[in-house]
Amino acid sequence: MAILTTKIGQLTLKNPVITASGTFGYGEEYLDFLDINQLGGICVKGTTLHRREGNPYPRMAETPSGMLNAVGLQNKGVDYFINSIYPRLKAFDTAFMVNVSGSMLEDYIETAAKINLLEHIPAIELNISCPNVKQGGMAFGVDKEMAAEVVKEVRRVYSKTLIVKLSPNVTDIASIAKAVEDEGADAVSLINTILGMAIDAETQKPLLSTITGGLSGPCVKPIALRMVWQVAHAVKIPIVGMGGISNARDAIEFFLAGATAIQVGTANFIDPTISLQVVHGINDYLERHHFESIHDIIGAMKSTE
Repeated sequence: MAILTTKIGQLTLKNPVITASGTFGYGEEYLDFLDINQLGGICVKGTTLHRREGNPYPRMAETPSGMLNAVGLQNKGVDYFINSIYPRLKAFDTAFMVNVSGSMLEDYIETAAKINLLEHIPAIELNISCPNVKQGGMAFGVDKEMAAEVVKEVRRVYSKTLIVKLSPNVTDIASIAKAVEDEGADAVSLINTILGMAIDAETQKPLLSTITGGLSGPCVKPIALRMVWQVAHAVKIPIVGMGGISNARDAIEFFLAGATAIQVGTANFIDPTISLQVVHGINDYLERHHFESIHDIIGAMKSTE
């Protein structure tokens, strides 16, 4: 087998395939389909300081080559995760990371501080695509100064691997990646969902209760790939690439663009075993092309000349 181990900050992964937040529950939900211990990591569903009920239904809609969602970070809060979920996750041999979300800077800080105390959670993924209620609903991640501030303050209380998940709903994602790198991010993950909407022409009503929602799936892959490539040229920290990865070939493209690891998201809803198939497919690709390690292809895209 080729060497699939890769490193993100202080975190060493047995392979570069992570399941994306919001698409894989807490991992336990998929035990009937695959051995989750064979995955590089699992990013559990978005976790907030307090319980959130999420948005009203309908909050998911299919679109050509993708889907829209407006779940609204429904979860029972970080204390529930610590007391009821975390004790069970300690039994598994894979890297669990928690996607941390919030509506105010203080939410991020307090949630991160609580998770910092959990021995078997080696990383958090900071979701800065959330709306900052103190700034009229503008997402933390669309403003370079706000993005830098939230990372700086979380870095003060969080000592483990800090991955910052970037919003694609910006004009210059590379500058935001550089700003969070400067404030102590160990890695960046991208892209989060793209803002979109859908309308039922017959009823003349939007398909989501919130009208707009996050677009994901194969349709976003060209945008995600472009943004990973741009960010790879702007920062020195590792990149976790995601956005429409549905098979090993998709994953390889992200490595060639500069990603150190990848996340599989929407594809989990179509085939619950897909993440493990991607692991095996990456190994097959490396062996077929006579590469010894995954690191041989990171950022190795060739010139068109």
